Amino acid sequence: MTRYVSQHQIDGGTYPSLAVLVRDIAAQVKQYGSLAKIPAQAVGNTRNDMYLASEAIRVLMKDKDSELSEGDVAALNAYKKSLDGATKFIPTWVKVAVAIALGLGTMIGWKRIVVTVGEKIGKTHLTYGQGAAAELVAAGTIAAADMYGLPVSTTHVLSSGVAGTMAANGSGLQLSTIRNIATAWILTLPAAMMLSGLLYILFLNIF
Repeated sequence: MTRYVSQHQIDGGTYPSLAVLVRDIAAQVKQYGSLAKIPAQAVGNTRNDMYLASEAIRVLMKDKDSELSEGDVAALNAYKKSLDGATKFIPTWVKVAVAIALGLGTMIGWKRIVVTVGEKIGKTHLTYGQGAAAELVAAGTIAAADMYGLPVSTTHVLSSGVAGTMAANGSGLQLSTIRNIATAWILTLPAAMMLSGLLYILFLNIF
């Protein structure tokens, strides 16, 4: 299944492997009654199997070489929907916590963000036309990324759009600001990974 998802090539083992994977998932969940009751040390394997099965079915639905009947497609889509419902959900408390964090961050740091994007990326202040062009490009890029499932940052996209309008306008860029933004982009990934890992270990030991 992993090979099929990565290579998108159906072979003699694709369907049997998917069938075995589905049976394994059913056996694991049936053993404990529900996903929530699976022991912590085993739930990772079960969830990974569910993610793999869901992704394999998604790719299979788009594969022109598949020989699936309408009944097979309907059954697989229903099964995929049940898998996604069990794995791809966000608890209410997580939504509330994220909303509060984003709200507080915006309340505290909005002015610095506005000044940086509007005044410090280019050597001149952002004009209405440049702002409109940057926003249109950002909206189009984010919409395309959402359509194709690409992980992008709205802030990165908008900042890059503003930098593009400044370069096109001939006003020039403030290299110190560009350097600081690029450095922040590079450091965000390892810093976020480290902090989230430490928080997970902390919560795991507490709860």
